[in-house]
Amino acid sequence: MSEPIPPTPKTKKPFYRYFKFLATLLLFLVPLIFSISMSKTKEQQPQQHQQVFTNKNIVNEDIARIATTDDARTILKYFIPDEQSEGVGARVRRAIGTNEMPRFPPFLMLDHFKVTPPEQGFPDHPHHGQETITYILDGMIAHEDFTGSKGVLRPGDLQFMTAGKGIVHSEMPVLMKDGRPGIGLQLWVDLPRELKNCEPRYRNLRKNEIPIVHTDDEKHMTVKVISGNAYGVDSVRDLAYTPIHFYHYISDKAGVEFKQSVPDDFNVFLYVMKGAVVIDDQIFKQNTAVFFNVDGHSIKGQSATNDTEFAIIGGKILDQPLVQHGPFVETTREDLYKVFENYQQGINGFERAVNWRSSIADGIDEDTANALLN
Repeated sequence: MSEPIPPTPKTKKPFYRYFKFLATLLLFLVPLIFSISMSKTKEQQPQQHQQVFTNKNIVNEDIARIATTDDARTILKYFIPDEQSEGVGARVRRAIGTNEMPRFPPFLMLDHFKVTPPEQGFPDHPHHGQETITYILDGMIAHEDFTGSKGVLRPGDLQFMTAGKGIVHSEMPVLMKDGRPGIGLQLWVDLPRELKNCEPRYRNLRKNEIPIVHTDDEKHMTVKVISGNAYGVDSVRDLAYTPIHFYHYISDKAGVEFKQSVPDDFNVFLYVMKGAVVIDDQIFKQNTAVFFNVDGHSIKGQSATNDTEFAIIGGKILDQPLVQHGPFVETTREDLYKVFENYQQGINGFERAVNWRSSIADGIDEDTANALLN
C-alpha cells in the first residue's frame, strides 16, 4: 500500500519567507529547464516506439495496407509494457500508470494481470475517488468488501466498482482444481469531481449478458459489446459513472478488417491480448498497448494472425485537475490530505474499515467460490 501523504506543513516564521520565495521559484524553474533539456535530447535521438514489431506467427506477411483516412484516428504512441510485481506476488503488465504512459484521462491505470493462488493476490486495500473495471479472461477471482458484499467472477464476467468516498476490499484468485491462474484486465478510471464522495457501489456483468456481433458475413471476427455500440449493437446498460466504451474483439482468421466508431470527446487505446493486429501498415503483437490521438471518428485495422484477441477501450476526457497518490484520487492536494486523514482515522466513508478483515484475504478454494455463486 502507498505511503500516507505527510501532514500539511505549518506556516513558516518571517525568517523563512525569503527562503520560501527561492524554493517556490526553483519549483517552477527546474521542470522548465528539464523540459527544455529533454526537448533538445529528443531532437538528437530517433523517436521512441517507432519500430515496426514483427511476429513469426503472422500468417500472411503481405497483408494489404489499410490506409489512415480522415475518419480514422492516428497513433499517438505504442509499447509493450514490462511485466512487474504488484499486490502480493501477482504479475502485471501495466500499460497505463507508469513512466511510459502515466495517465490517459480518464484512465489512471490498466493492468493485464496474472495471479496464481494461494500465494498471490490483492488482499484488503482501500480506494477513493475512482472506479475500477475488472474483466476476467481465465480462472476465477473472488471479491469481498467492508459493506459485506461478496462474489466471484468467472471467465467473461466483469465487475464495475465505484469507490466514491471510500471502500476497502479484497480481490483474490480462486484456487482452481485444475491449477489455472486468474488472468484478466483491470482499469482504474477517474470519477467526475461531483461524484468523488458518492456512496460506493458494485455492478456485475455476467458473460451471458454481453451482446455479441459479427463484423463480417463469414463470421470470422466477433465483438463482445461490453459497453458502447459496435456494428449497430448496443451494450446492455451503462455500468460506470464516467462514460466508458469497452469492446473485446476476437478473430479466427488473419486479414479480417475492423472499424470501431468512437466519440470525439473520448481518449481511446487498443490492447492486444493474443496474436497481432495491423494498424496503418504496422504490426502490433501480443501485449502491445496502442494509444490514439483525438483526431478522428474511428479505430481502423485488421487481424494479423489466425488467433487474435484485442480490446478497444475509450473514456470521456474529464475537464478537471487530478491529484493522485496510490488508490486515492482527488482534484486538489488539500482534498487528498483529507482522504488520508479519513482513512487513518476511520471517518467520512471509512468507518467500516476499522478492524475489518476480509474472509478471503488468505485465499479461497473452488468449492467455496462456487457456493458464493449459488
